[in-house]
Amino acid sequence: MKKKTYHLISLGCSKNTVDSESMARILTTDGYRGLDAPQQAEVLIVNTCGFIGPAKEESYKVLAELAAAKHPGQLLIAAGCLTQRYGAEVARRVPGIDGILGTRRWMDILDVIRQLRRKKHPEPLYHLPDAPTVGLDEQGVLRAAIQGSSAYLKIADGCRRPCAFCAIPLIKGTAVSRPMEVLLQEARTLRDMGMRELILIAQDTTDYGHDRGLKNGLAVLLERLVKAVPDLDWIRVMYAYPGYVTDRLIEVMATNPQIVPYLDMPLQHAHPQTLRRMRRPANVDWVYRTLEKMRLAMPELALRTTFIVGYPGETEDEFQTLLDFIEEIHFDRVGAFQFSYEPGTESAVLADPIPPQVKQQRYDRLMSLQQPISLEINQRFVGKTIPVLVEGLGETEAGEIVSIGRSYRDAPEIDGLVFIEGEVPQGEMVPVTITGALTYDLIGTVKTQTPMVIDPASLSVSEVG
Repeated sequence: MKKKTYHLISLGCSKNTVDSESMARILTTDGYRGLDAPQQAEVLIVNTCGFIGPAKEESYKVLAELAAAKHPGQLLIAAGCLTQRYGAEVARRVPGIDGILGTRRWMDILDVIRQLRRKKHPEPLYHLPDAPTVGLDEQGVLRAAIQGSSAYLKIADGCRRPCAFCAIPLIKGTAVSRPMEVLLQEARTLRDMGMRELILIAQDTTDYGHDRGLKNGLAVLLERLVKAVPDLDWIRVMYAYPGYVTDRLIEVMATNPQIVPYLDMPLQHAHPQTLRRMRRPANVDWVYRTLEKMRLAMPELALRTTFIVGYPGETEDEFQTLLDFIEEIHFDRVGAFQFSYEPGTESAVLADPIPPQVKQQRYDRLMSLQQPISLEINQRFVGKTIPVLVEGLGETEAGEIVSIGRSYRDAPEIDGLVFIEGEVPQGEMVPVTITGALTYDLIGTVKTQTPMVIDPASLSVSEVG
């Protein structure tokens, strides 16, 4: 076991990834070295997810496996959402955890390690102080997660929305926006590091600046970002809240080519009664009107959303309304989740009355409906030339080398890919002529090359670099 080494596992969403990479930078600055092999590291850290049941169980599983294999002298620290909400329960279920670190106190990772090293703690050391509402950037640590040539920039943490099914406000508290000048400086730093894409994230990006008395905060931030980093290729917005996509935000997105015509707006459902039980905005007419405005302003707009199926009280008629809505709107990307009962949330009093087999059936029906819609939209791009950000190489089952990238329509990890013939350097932004369409992905060739012929059946791609 090597001194001043760590092994860090990040679970859950991209917002967790940002916090994990921030912890890694603090450790690296102090002389620690990250290792891929947990058995060789001095400190083991798991940044957990506690959002829904399956995510919690994955966190428990990873912690238990590390605890079972832990060597004498190794430290195991559980951080993140699960520990913030269920700290004592985590320690009880996973004997062998040495430290428990809250969601907004990732910047104290070194203090926790030093306290654990100073004296032996027979019980886990809890570090769960309330987060300050100011001074979140006192450590001077870049609050971004880097993935290839793209970077997630967290613009706020926490949420003030009242969604009945969501535990995030219980875990992270109300929203705290990060200072705009700090975000602009971090964007410049990321640009100087060679990033091609900046992805703005928060529990609710459209709420940015509300706690600071700023109106249309996200639109203002985007305008400032465009001026601060005019040579950055793409700026992408994730996690918009329905009802808060303003006319000014639409105008800013439509008039600045750097801001990709892409919006992720989780709607969760389309029936007003279901939405009211969820304590979500139930004005479905607003959704129709706003999406029409956006598509008129940005004809190439790519829309992503997510829905929950099997929410307590969801009738077959309510579910059919959701299916009809999806068929009518024609979203580019749709994610779906089966409702997961979360103790402590407002929906807890509704229990979980819909049988698992009904939830699974509804999930399957929704995704079966979306697949031909996704394919139809993808087919519209055949013959067009679009910029693609190359992220790596892959190899088809037939042994052909392909480059793997994303278009403006594709957020990392959750959307589709573009497969390009031959080897293109990672981090390059290249014009790709689309020659084929799959349900979720596109096939193409660099514009200066001869159009490729790839058998879609061979596109079981494994990464080779």
